Amino acid sequence: MMRFVMAVIAAWSLMAPGVGFAVQPDEVLDNPVLEQRARSISANLRCLVCQNQSIDDSDAELARDLRLLVRERLVAGETDTEVYDYVVARYGEFVLLRPVFAGHTIVLWVATPILLIIGLIVTIVSAMRLRKHKTERTKLTKEEEKALAQLRKG
Repeated sequence: MMRFVMAVIAAWSLMAPGVGFAVQPDEVLDNPVLEQRARSISANLRCLVCQNQSIDDSDAELARDLRLLVRERLVAGETDTEVYDYVVARYGEFVLLRPVFAGHTIVLWVATPILLIIGLIVTIVSAMRLRKHKTERTKLTKEEEKALAQLRKG
């Protein structure tokens, strides 16, 4: 039974790597307001190593460096927007987990619903054609009905 429990715990830890925060105790700011702001910013910045994890969740060295950078800039008195602007200027917009809504990213925001609608239309039209094709295929011509009647007779 103990082996089963250990296996479940091991499997859970492998399936949920981002459950805990990767922030180390030596990174935490003494000011709880600044720390909360740092956590909020870190949760919205992409780890450039892991790519689909925030720097708040990542154990990568680069993520740690970015967390420290965010905290340094907040301690220096910068606003959240200034911190975001600095990180984006340095690493590009890819560092943002949520892309900005702007002219150059409009495709990201518009393409998904458009592709979903197109996909639904294609699916509905295909289903209607398939249904029509099945009903047409099951209908017999007059000659086929006569041939079938002769086969049934004998």
